[in-house]
Amino acid sequence: MASSTATAIVTRAGRQSGARPAGSAERASRSGIWVGIFAITMSFMAFTSALFVREGSNDWGHLVLPSILYLNTLALLASSVTFELSRRQMGLTSGGRLRSQGFAGVWLLVTLLLGMAFCVGQYFAWQDLRAQGIYLATNPNSSFFYVLTFIHVLHLTAGIGAFLYVLGRLAANGTVRRSFFDNTAVYWHFMGALWVYLFMLCRMKL
Repeated sequence: MASSTATAIVTRAGRQSGARPAGSAERASRSGIWVGIFAITMSFMAFTSALFVREGSNDWGHLVLPSILYLNTLALLASSVTFELSRRQMGLTSGGRLRSQGFAGVWLLVTLLLGMAFCVGQYFAWQDLRAQGIYLATNPNSSFFYVLTFIHVLHLTAGIGAFLYVLGRLAANGTVRRSFFDNTAVYWHFMGALWVYLFMLCRMKL
């Protein structure tokens, strides 16, 4: 009796000790994504402050923003919707991982394609300005536009890379770590909200 009780206690302790590192890893991963978001936010706030300071100069003008930016904005916002549709259809395994079921994988693929369409659309926006003879160093307005939009696309490609990883894991074994999937969702929605802010900033100030 004593032996079986001791065995049960040891087994339970082993399970708890095994669960703690996993829980700690998830908390560290969640903290890491928020630290990254905070750093990105601070960098764009610094650019915004510089924009407001530079706006007071005599050579400040206004740009006619390429109309494709409206379609790009719609594509990125739609990608957040399709991501949530995928997220709600993901199933939870006994091991705490997420598995693809229903149309979850299809919605993820649509999200990826919309994100890539946004990046291609931004390239066409830059080409539109270049066709007008407006380059990075043409005036302060164009400099801010190119820098803000390029850095945003650069950060967005990190989210696209995360989508490719998720789709690869789902294709390989049908499951993906829940913490990674949730962190990808947080980052992607943040990128969408950040773009809305930048787009409104460009419309009002550039």
